[in-house]
Amino acid sequence: MSTLRLAPLSLALVAASLAACGSMSGTGSMPMMAPFSQDALPDAVKVPAGHRVAWETVGVGEITYECRAKAGAADAFEWVFVGPKADLRSRQGKVVGGYWGPPATWAAQDGSSLTGAQLAVAPAGSGNIPLQLVKANPAKLVDGKGDLQGVSYIQRVATRGGVAPALACGSASLGQRQVVTYQADYIFWKPV
Repeated sequence: MSTLRLAPLSLALVAASLAACGSMSGTGSMPMMAPFSQDALPDAVKVPAGHRVAWETVGVGEITYECRAKAGAADAFEWVFVGPKADLRSRQGKVVGGYWGPPATWAAQDGSSLTGAQLAVAPAGSGNIPLQLVKANPAKLVDGKGDLQGVSYIQRVATRGGVAPALACGSASLGQRQVVTYQADYIFWKPV
């Protein structure tokens, strides 16, 4: 008798499993991802109309800061940004490229790379580096092609961490470097 009561439940579980399979990508290994939307972003870091998302990555890495004398202020010191180093990963976690600087450089595993110039930033919450919009320079390609070919803008969104250290920066620590971890989504855009 208990088997009869479980049968409808078992059928419901099978139906739910089949429905979940229907929401999988063509490879059958990962759920379909909703396309990136910049609707919730501040206007300052939105990519202009006429562009489409070409590549979505998650940067996972570190940012180095150095304790230096503050320009134009006697006996004042501050942590100064030295540069980032991060792996660029797919949404599934596979390393697909890298990011470092200065100058800010993004590279795909196919050998294509590009640099860019910051156009705007917007706050991303306490403890997080700001959101950013970058105008990309023409990509350096391998044999005339590459994943970064035609990229016109790069957004840094969904930032976590990466701000200057909370440690004291003074004359005793002048020249010392500190490394902080961070994560951010890098969204690459091409003209439509």
